[in-house]
Amino acid sequence: MVYKFVVLTDEDESFVREFEFLDTHTLLDFHNMLQDELEFDKSQMASFFMATDNWEKEEEFTLFDMGTGSSTMETAVLEDIIFRKNQKLLYVFDFFNERALFVEYTGETNEVEGREMPVCTNSKGLAPKQVIFGGTSRKLYNNIVVSEDEDEDEAEVDELFLNGDDEETLPDFDNIENISEEEE
Repeated sequence: MVYKFVVLTDEDESFVREFEFLDTHTLLDFHNMLQDELEFDKSQMASFFMATDNWEKEEEFTLFDMGTGSSTMETAVLEDIIFRKNQKLLYVFDFFNERALFVEYTGETNEVEGREMPVCTNSKGLAPKQVIFGGTSRKLYNNIVVSEDEDEDEAEVDELFLNGDDEETLPDFDNIENISEEEE
């Protein structure tokens, strides 16, 4: 029997992938197919999670045996874990930013003779980036402009903080004697 799945992301509404797998394939086969289809770096960690109808994580299937009692993708045969239409899975591919693909089982079909399995039957939209480094901090610093003329920058700093007339009232902390006099 052939199992059909649709894969979506909440990052781009135009992204859709549809796959067909034999019922004897494993989640590791699914992982490898996703990695190839989306051109992801295979050295990155990933996990599948069984999910509720509201996409809440339940049982985890890890890429490797983590010794935490979770099952591995290699031992999770599709016919053993998919038990109803619209069964939902989360494929977490970026743990640091908690990003995932939404996988939904859409039904069964008969095997097409000569078709190599697994197969991507529909591909629309660009794949999400696999890893986003410093997502928020990068946004904060995108507007910083570095000037090549250092003299102009120094004048702007003086004007901004010292208004040009406070320089004489600041103590000279380069000399330790001045610090002692200030404390007394």
